[in-house]
Amino acid sequence: MPEKSHKITRILPGSIAQELEIEPGDVLLSVNQTAIEDVFDYRYQLNEEFITVTIQKPDGEEWEYEIEKEYDEDLGIEFENGLMDDYRSCRNQCIFCFIDQMPPGMRKTLYFKDDDSRLSFLQGNYITLTNMKEQDLERMILYKLTPVNISVHTMNPQLRCNMLNNRFAGEALDKMRRLYEAGMEMNGQIVLCKGINDGKELEYSIEKLTAYIPHMRSVSVVPAGLTRYRDGLYPLELFDRQDAAQVLQMIHRWQAVCMERWGIHFVHASDEWYLLAGEELPPADRYDGYLQLENGVGMLRLLLDEFREAMRADRGCFGSSSEGSGSCGKAGYGAQEELISIATGKLAAPYLELLAREFMQRYPHKRIQVFAIRNDFFGEQITVAGLLTGQDLLHQLKDKDLGDRLLLPCSMLRSGEETFLDDMTVSELKNALQVKTVIVNSNGQDLYDALFLPASR
Repeated sequence: MPEKSHKITRILPGSIAQELEIEPGDVLLSVNQTAIEDVFDYRYQLNEEFITVTIQKPDGEEWEYEIEKEYDEDLGIEFENGLMDDYRSCRNQCIFCFIDQMPPGMRKTLYFKDDDSRLSFLQGNYITLTNMKEQDLERMILYKLTPVNISVHTMNPQLRCNMLNNRFAGEALDKMRRLYEAGMEMNGQIVLCKGINDGKELEYSIEKLTAYIPHMRSVSVVPAGLTRYRDGLYPLELFDRQDAAQVLQMIHRWQAVCMERWGIHFVHASDEWYLLAGEELPPADRYDGYLQLENGVGMLRLLLDEFREAMRADRGCFGSSSEGSGSCGKAGYGAQEELISIATGKLAAPYLELLAREFMQRYPHKRIQVFAIRNDFFGEQITVAGLLTGQDLLHQLKDKDLGDRLLLPCSMLRSGEETFLDDMTVSELKNALQVKTVIVNSNGQDLYDALFLPASR
C-alpha cells in the first residue's frame, strides 16, 4: 500500500462508484497511476473524461477500474477524512483571535485553529497565507482553486507582524501578488481592532487592496469579537456608536470610488457596524451579489428581502384574498390562531421584530414574539445568533409562554448536527422548555414557511 491511501466511508446512491460496486471499507490507492496526497490532487485527477482508479479491497486484492465519464463528473465517493490529509493548524497568535477567548472545558474541536488553504476552497474559510509553503501556492495556482479567501487585516507589513504575532506575516502579503498575477479570484477580510488597524491604517489597507481588482472581488470589514474571557490577552477596546459611524463613512466613500472606477463596490461593512451606528442597512445592489455572507456582510438585508418576496409571492393567503374567505396558499394556516416564538441574538432581533410586525398585519390571527437572547456565556458584547449557547436559551426562555412552537436559526447549531456550542442538544432544550422546537435555515423563504408549516424537528 502506498504511503498515501484513503479509506472510503460512504458511496453516494446512484453514483458511478455504486455502479462499479466500490464499497465502504475499500481503500483508494491512486487515480491515473498517481498517488493522491489530498483532496486537491483527487479532484484535479478526476477532471478528465477517461480515468483509471486503483482500489484495494479489505482482503488486500487490488482492483483497477477504467472509467469513462463527463469531464467534471464526480465518482460519488466520500472518505474517512474530508481533506484526505491532516488539517493544518494556525501558527499565528493574533491579538484578536476568538479561539483564545474561549472558556475552558468545552469540546476539543472548538479550540482548533485552522489556517489551511484547502479549507479556503472547500468551505470558504479565511486563511492568513502565513501557513502556505511555496509548493502549496504552486498547487493552488495549478489546480485553479478559487476563490482564495484571505485574512488580510492590514496591508502594513510591520503592523501585520505585530497583529498576528508572526515575524513572517508581512512577507506573506507578497503571496497575494502571486495569486493576482496568476488570475486567481480572491476575497479579503479585515478584522478591525480599535486604535490599531482602523483610521488611517484602514484607509491605507483599502487603497492598497484596490490594486488587486478585479481578481480581488471583495473585502469585508468586521469588528473584532471580544468575549469576557480575555484575561492575559492583548487589551482591546470595544467600538462605540461614533466609531462605527466613522468606519461606515470611510467604507461608503471607498464604495463610491470603486464603483466609479471599476463598477463594483468592493469594500463592505458587516451588519454589526450598521446596528452599532444606528444606520439603515444598504439596499441589495450595494452588496455585489453577497460575496461575503459568511462574514455577516448583508445577511440581514438578504433575510429582509427574501422574507418580503415570499410574502409577495404568496398571493392567495389570508388578508390578501379578494374573496376575503380566509383561505391561504399555505393550506389554510392563515386563519389558524397561533402564538409563535422566535429566539435569536441581539443583532438580528430588531429586524426579525420588523418582519414579525409586517407578517402580523397580513395575518392577524397569528401572534409572533421575538426574544433577543443576551449572550451571558461569552459576554453581552457578542450579539450574533451563531454564538449563543443552549444554556443561555434555556435560562432566558424557561419562564416564558412560548406558545405553539419556538423557531431557532440553524446558525446556532454545529453543522449537520443538533448540538449547540455548549453541547446541549435541541432535544434537551425542547424537553426542558416543553415546546415544539423548529430549526429554520438562514433564509427568508424558510422563515416564512416555518411560520405556517413547521418542520417536524
